[in-house]
Amino acid sequence: MTEKGIYQSLKKAKIKGEKKFIVLIDPDQVRLGNIDRILEAAAEAKIDMFFVGGSIIMDNALELCLHQIKQQTNIPAILFPGNSFQINNQADGILFLSLISGRNPELLIGKHVITAPYLKESNLEIISTGYILIDGGAPSAVSYMSNTTPIPADKADIAACTAMAGEMLGLKLVYLDAGSGAQMPVSEKMIKAVSSAISIPLIVGGGVKTPEKAIANMKAGADILVVGNAIEKNPALIKEISEAVHSFNKNYSEQF
Repeated sequence: MTEKGIYQSLKKAKIKGEKKFIVLIDPDQVRLGNIDRILEAAAEAKIDMFFVGGSIIMDNALELCLHQIKQQTNIPAILFPGNSFQINNQADGILFLSLISGRNPELLIGKHVITAPYLKESNLEIISTGYILIDGGAPSAVSYMSNTTPIPADKADIAACTAMAGEMLGLKLVYLDAGSGAQMPVSEKMIKAVSSAISIPLIVGGGVKTPEKAIANMKAGADILVVGNAIEKNPALIKEISEAVHSFNKNYSEQF
């Protein structure tokens, strides 16, 4: 499968040392709340992309959320599916997630077999992604719904080897996630270990609640920052983290 625009932009950014900032929207969490404020703040802050998805999406919340994103912004929307039903052609692409930290065969390959023919016929850019769940200090919806155990927060070597295996299998991205509402974010030590072990772009999400933590993650080797739960509670955080990312990129470019 040939590489398309979204993945190419992420790969080129990694080569240049340019970090990306992505806002994760769970349609169920924001559909009755402040999605307008989130979209307005995201557009003003010039974020790079949206991830859209959740463990459970009720009714037509995904459809409505994507429609609103397209109506109010020109920012690419990438599906971050919690199950095989979360496919919608209004999006620009989809993370074709393989939960490589777990041992549930349905989420390693089973669900993929079911969705592959539908994705083949869609207009979505399909980006194969190795999803690695890290213990964030509290039970997460992902670990419960996937029936898998996250990698312990202090086992950076296991995470690094898992990411290496994912790259060797041909996955295009690695996503380290502590889960929504994580009490403990992914540590800089683990980010550094994983980043040093792979050459493909590294996404890090879960528990990033301050610009300072965002900067720490970027310094440790995160190529793409994802913030979701914290922004649902405080949309103003979008501007703060976006400014931190833009400042980091500017300082980096001035050094070379």
